Amino acid sequence: MSLIFGKKTVTEASQSFTFGRRAFFLGGAQLAVGGLLATRMGWIAIAENEKYELLSESNRVNLTITPPRRGWIVDRKGLPLASNRTNFRVDIIPDRLQDRDRVIAELSKLLKLDPNDVDRINEDLDKAAGFQPVQVADDLSYEEYAALSVRLSEFPGVAPAQGFSRFYPAGPSVGHLIGYVGAASAEDYQKTKDPLLITPGYKTGKQGLERSLDKLLTGKPGARRVEVTAHGRIVRDLATRPDTPGRSVKLTIDAGLQEFAGRRLGEQSGSIVVMDCLTGDILTSTSMPSFDPNSFSDGISHLEWQMLSENDHVPLRNKTLAGLYPPGSTVKPMVALSFLEAGLDPDESTICTGGLRVGNRVFHCHSRRGHGTVNMHRAIEQSCDIYFYYFAQKIGMDVIAAMARRLGLGQKFDLPFPNQSYGTVPDPAWKLKKYKEEWQPYDTVNATIGQGFMLVNPTQMCVMAARLATGLDLNPHFLADGKRHEGTPLGIPLEHLTVIRNAMKDVVNGGGTGRAARVDIPNVLLAGKTGTAQVRNISSAERAGGVRGNAGLPFKLRDHALFQGFAPYDNPRYAISCILEHGGHINRMQDSPGIVGDCITFLYDPAKAMEKLAGYEKVWGGTPQERLEKQLNEFRIAKGLAAAPPDNAANASNAATPANDGEPEAPDPDQARESADAGAPADVEEPREAPSSAHPASAPAVAPLPLPEAQ
Repeated sequence: MSLIFGKKTVTEASQSFTFGRRAFFLGGAQLAVGGLLATRMGWIAIAENEKYELLSESNRVNLTITPPRRGWIVDRKGLPLASNRTNFRVDIIPDRLQDRDRVIAELSKLLKLDPNDVDRINEDLDKAAGFQPVQVADDLSYEEYAALSVRLSEFPGVAPAQGFSRFYPAGPSVGHLIGYVGAASAEDYQKTKDPLLITPGYKTGKQGLERSLDKLLTGKPGARRVEVTAHGRIVRDLATRPDTPGRSVKLTIDAGLQEFAGRRLGEQSGSIVVMDCLTGDILTSTSMPSFDPNSFSDGISHLEWQMLSENDHVPLRNKTLAGLYPPGSTVKPMVALSFLEAGLDPDESTICTGGLRVGNRVFHCHSRRGHGTVNMHRAIEQSCDIYFYYFAQKIGMDVIAAMARRLGLGQKFDLPFPNQSYGTVPDPAWKLKKYKEEWQPYDTVNATIGQGFMLVNPTQMCVMAARLATGLDLNPHFLADGKRHEGTPLGIPLEHLTVIRNAMKDVVNGGGTGRAARVDIPNVLLAGKTGTAQVRNISSAERAGGVRGNAGLPFKLRDHALFQGFAPYDNPRYAISCILEHGGHINRMQDSPGIVGDCITFLYDPAKAMEKLAGYEKVWGGTPQERLEKQLNEFRIAKGLAAAPPDNAANASNAATPANDGEPEAPDPDQARESADAGAPADVEEPREAPSSAHPASAPAVAPLPLPEAQ
């Protein structure tokens, strides 16, 4: 049978062929698609089984990172300088949070959150993803933590947690030495994308040793795996991996002396450094006033930060390493030693009449009437400027500068601190390079009494004292590594050192300018040298009418008060330096010689030094911690705010147990310059050196203890 359509004839055979061909192609297509689907399903089920099993597991299992505990920082006896204490906090898990506005409002009332905290929580929740916790509040009291815990069913997505926070038992006394910790910044996270950095409760080192030793102190985080429902409800704990605490670090610091020195500085702006003359170990490195590192660890308020920033005593600067000062007359023993190296007979003398003309300028001695005939011993003992003016011009600055560098001035030490200033030891080549000017005689005169271009930090001054005491190339150390770091000989003849040491002994124990530094310890004599560094011009008109005393000057115009020395003088064990910014030798109780004498007393008889300090602190208004709290309250009131309630949990001094020593469980430097440098007027007077006096302060001595596991 056939049909004719137009000119084309369609037969039954042709129709059958066409249908069969179409069915073939359609069947082939179906088979291909089916094959692809089967292949893909096989690939997913077999080849990518592990991938999808993990994805499935992640929908069922929640992994939370636990911040690691930091290693402790302990002193040479095992006493904690930085430890950990139990901390309660509250987090929100975004994926579990329901009725966000209500929950945050209720938490705000229950935990007394201020509007800034609420804004911060909302911002963090907007940025958060999945189960990454968002911190609501930290450092809660147990009562607040318990009050929230009993109402937890009302707050889906809210997770109270117990962890650890950093604690500094000595408070402000270790602020600059130890530093503090804080939450990682956005910049820190962008560098590594490490999720630990954005984990609530995790803190990283921000300043001082906490910062420089951060990798060593930071342990390995723990983790908690829990099974959850589709709505985020916890079904059961699957596994918990505890954190591994960081390694504890042992310092050469003596915690008792560190706190004593901080308290003994009283209301002064200054620093104390004490060094072991046998090893170079730093026993204390104290800069005051300071800040309470516990405030930074817990999150310092804007008000407290503003108070610290506006304080003219610069509590945010570590003066022991970042402060630079003209050393004043404390360098005279070093200068005299350079004279001996150049061949000057120590008995050779000059006459001090109270002034010496250099070119068209008169440089004065601190004694207006003069000292009469002066040899080297008497020049150091009485701090006669004229002796050093006279012989320095004969011997030259290059000799003096070389000795200064041998004794540690201007030297860079390998210390575990991120911010250090190294000062200046000037000489003709230095001035020509820096200022394109020739060295002048008045430059030598200025430098020989520690003024002009010469600048040092307190640590360098202590090293100078240690090298004068021992004749060894001692270097400062902060980390107790179990090694004995004995210095090598400097090559200075013993007879030269003996001349200097005997003169420094009489500065304190004879008729010299440092009598207030005498120590009342049998068979212990302190040798030292006082210093006064002038920071303002004294015109001839002012001199004619009477130089204004420091007590009548604004704080920033007062002289610096300095002292360096060592004890016992005949068998040196301890070297010490003390610099009081704008101390001015005004208050004998708070002057550098007395402070040094009391610190040395503490090393031999802590009880006697502490008894003295207790009386001083009654006059000063309490310990540094107590005074800091009073200052903050006064600042709050001045800003129109209510006074803060007393903190019953304030820091106690050295009252914690030691930590495991082994396996786990910075601002611009002070550029004070003496007036008679290259651009100063011709009638400028040199700094005055006057006898002074003061007394001690202390911190309890601590017996060595075994080091338990860090917490």
